[in-house]
Parts: sequence; C-alpha cells; structure tokens
Amino acid sequence: MFDRISMVGLGYIGLPTAALFAAHGTRVIGVDVSEHVVETINAGKIHLVEPDLDGLVHKVVTDGHLHATLNAEPADAFVIAVPTPFKDGYEPDLSYIASAARMIAPVLEAGNLVVLESTSPVGTTEKLAAWLAEARPDLTFPQSAHDDADVQIAYCPERVLPGQVLTELIENDRIIGGMSDRASEMAVAMYKKVVRGDCVVTDARTAEMCKLTENSSRDVQIAFANELSIICDRFGINVWELISLANRHPRVNILQPGAGVGGHCIAVDPWFIVSSAPEEARLIRAAREINDSKPDWVVQKGKDAILAALAANTSRSMADIKVACLGLAFKPNIDDLRESPALQITEEFGKLGCQVMAVEPHIDQLPSALADLPITLTPINKVLSEADVICVLVRHSQFAGVSEQVSEGTAFIDVVGL
Repeated sequence: MFDRISMVGLGYIGLPTAALFAAHGTRVIGVDVSEHVVETINAGKIHLVEPDLDGLVHKVVTDGHLHATLNAEPADAFVIAVPTPFKDGYEPDLSYIASAARMIAPVLEAGNLVVLESTSPVGTTEKLAAWLAEARPDLTFPQSAHDDADVQIAYCPERVLPGQVLTELIENDRIIGGMSDRASEMAVAMYKKVVRGDCVVTDARTAEMCKLTENSSRDVQIAFANELSIICDRFGINVWELISLANRHPRVNILQPGAGVGGHCIAVDPWFIVSSAPEEARLIRAAREINDSKPDWVVQKGKDAILAALAANTSRSMADIKVACLGLAFKPNIDDLRESPALQITEEFGKLGCQVMAVEPHIDQLPSALADLPITLTPINKVLSEADVICVLVRHSQFAGVSEQVSEGTAFIDVVGL
C-alpha cells in the first residue's frame, strides 16, 4: 500500500514531507505550479532554507525516489500542502486548495487516499471532498459512501517548527481526521511509514479546529507579552527582566514579546476562527488585533528617534537619516519572510524617505515589496558604523552582542531583547 505518494505543493512543508517519504523507499511525485521549484528539485537542489534538507533532497532525487513535475500523475495517495492565506477582510482564501483539487481529480483512481495538510477553516475537508466528487462523478467519496468510498479523504495538519522541520515531522504526534473510519485507517498507515510519534484519530472537523486552536493559543499568549512590553515601555520598565522575574513563579510562563507575529500560521490561522465565529471569538480577535498593531508601535518608536536625530542637527534632512533594520524574517535563524512584521516595519521606514539599511543574513536579495524603496541589503559592520537609528526586529543568532557595539549617539531600539 502507498508505493507511490503524490505531494501537491513543494514549499516549506511539502518538500520536507516528500523527501522523508522518499527516504523511506516510497516513490514520491512532487507537484508544484512553479517551474523554478520543479527544475530546482529535479536538479537535486532546494529553493528554501531548512537545516539538513538540501542533503536529503539531493540523495532521494539522485536515488530516483523523488521527482518533481508541473502536472499531477497517478499515485496511491495524494497529500495536499498548499497555502491558505486570507483575503481582504480576513476571509479565508481556499483557491489554492480548489486548484489542487482540480489538478489531481483527473488522475484519481479507486483505492486512492487524499489527505489535506493545509491549515484550513473548519469544514474545508468536506469542501475538498465535494469539489472532487463534482469533478469525478464516476467515483464515490466518503460523504456519500463512507467506508465503502472509492476515494477516501482525511485531514492531517502539519505542526512543525521552521528550522526543525525534518526532526519534528518524524517525532511529533499527528492528528488524523478522516471523513470515514476507513479514511483514518489509511491515513494512519501512510504516515506511520515516517512518523514515530502517535497518530491520534478524530473526525475531520475536530482535526481542522485542533490546528487552529494550537496557533490561536500561541497568538493569545504572544499578545499578552506584546501588550506587556508596551505597558512596560510607558513606565520605563525592562520587560525582559520583568518576564524573567514573573516566570520564577511555578505556575507562570509568559512568552517573549517581539515586533509582532509573523509566518503563515500564527499570524493567519486565528482569523479563520474569527471569520467563522465572529460573535464568539472575542479574545482571539483581540489578540490578533494587538499583535497586528505591534509593528505600528515599533515604527512610531523609530519615527520618534528620527525626529530626535533631526532636532539634534537641523542642517540634516530626512533623506540624510540612516535607519538600520536588523532582521526581515518572521522568526529567528530562518529565511522565511511570510507575514513578517519585521518586513512590514522595514517597508514603512522606507516610505518615510530616509535611507534604510536592512540586515538579513539569510537572504541574498531584497524581496520585491522593498524593491522600489530607498532600502539596501547591508552588512552588519556597515550598519554599526553609519546608522543614526538601529532597530533590532528579529533575534537572529548573528546579532548577538550587537547592543554592546552600538556607537554613542546612535538611537537603539531593541524589540526582541538581545
């Protein structure tokens, strides 16, 4: 069973998952809409940064266990790991999942399993099943045929930490939400080819809500830390010392504040709950609004520092001021810029008309969002000698000790607690 697995979507989750299945001897067909991604993988290389992934992909491609393609091919199981962003008004955008359904529908066969891994609003797996049934009326699906369906469908959310994806895909427990008992059984059998953690079975809706709950819980806790940092700034209190002291209580565990919340999970998923239950999700909404507002607070701190620099030397104009933004990624020690508050803050500084020096050791060129602004990718040593204002936005390990190297007279705004 499952001699051939098709991974639809070869991004931060899809590619590592595909590589692990391939490493265990399964023939894996990787499907992606990007010709660049397909060509890169087929050359035995990777298009993203994740520890140890490059060597693994090179091996499984060389061994012939993984190949990438722009078009779906027949397989025993199809795993969908495509983006689920939100549209204007924080409405979930399921168009990528719908596109994946249209892509795989023509090659589905009786006996297949389809698993959705993309973080999704409650009820999305059922929508996927309906889209597939509409496209393939010659096949039966679990919403009508239950355990006897030709094609079984399940939901199994990813729950990994960027930078530790390969380890956590193997070690972490997985939540399996089948649309039928048979779907759950098949999904467990597939994941157990690579997963050492428990595969815990529930229904599809509960599995969908579980993923949203995990990320919303983190978001609420981070919002408390971010709000606390703003309050402490008002009173001149070091928030990191305060949190360290408070966490000495045996039943207190406050998280660390930052520039906001980024990534395609925690910054997005709570809105799926708010969108589907707007009257009930009051705390979840408040937490999202607090975290979404933190970048504005950081920008205002930077503006105040810029105005102070201009006041200290009235012969200078805004175009003469150099602002350094340390970090563009959404979290430390990765290259992922998705929903990054640091990227948002850097862009806002660029719109002010000052010279912005972006320091991001994990990328080679600026993203397109910053291309038309007075922003340059700059080495840290140049920043330390030239910047009027330094804003530490991401706690990359490369920034350790920076606070001790800041020149006298340089405004230093540290929102991550170096």
